[in-house]
This record gives sequence, C-alpha cells and structure tokens, in this order.
Amino acid sequence: MTQVIDKPLVTNEHGTKPLAEMATDKPNGPALAALLAAGIGITVLGVLTTVAAANANFANLLKLNPQVGPLSGKAIYATAAFFASWIIAAVVMRGKNYSERRFLSATFLLIGIGILGTFPIFFDLFAPK
Repeated sequence: MTQVIDKPLVTNEHGTKPLAEMATDKPNGPALAALLAAGIGITVLGVLTTVAAANANFANLLKLNPQVGPLSGKAIYATAAFFASWIIAAVVMRGKNYSERRFLSATFLLIGIGILGTFPIFFDLFAPK
C-alpha cells in the first residue's frame, strides 16, 4: 500500500520528523562570508570608478589592456578584491554562526556605496573641470 506524505520525512537519533521541523546545525559563516565579499568587490569597483574619473593619472594606471582602457583594471581589481576578501572571510568565519542581520546590513550598505560610485551623475562631480 502506498502512503502519500505532504512533507518529506527525515530520521535521526531523535526519531522521524518532517524535514521542515528538523533543525539544521550548519554554520552560516561561509555563506555570509561570500555575501560580504560581494559587497566589498562592488564597493571597490565603485571607488575605482570614482577615483579614475577624478584623476587622469590614476585612470591611466588602470589601463591593463589598452583596447579596453581603465575598465580593464577596474574589473580585474574589483574581482581580485572579491576573491581575496572571500578567502579571508571564509577562513575567519568557517564553522561559526553569526547574526545574519548585521552581515546583510553591511553587505547592502557596501553594495549601495559601490553602485553609487558607478553612476556618472555621481563620479562626474569629482571630474576635473
């Protein structure tokens, strides 16, 4: 006879319970490290964009590929900042649980700063006249 079950069941040392009622013991540190690193990478991109608009010498330093221009350096350095901060944060936060609210707030703040720095209306304020 076949039994229809609404929720998947999981068996552990305490018996069989629906999956939704089982507490997961996985730490959230690695996931929060990735989110924080994304915010850091986006912020680096925004800061590099704004500084490159303000200083022509700095923009020339960012030209890693002459055909692409300063965008090549901005993208590569922002990606490097993401991966470096992700590795460091993942090692520091491995196996630990943190308050998601603090990390999400910091991540969204960093993302906001980074996006602001990439808007021409903003970075043109710093361009030499």
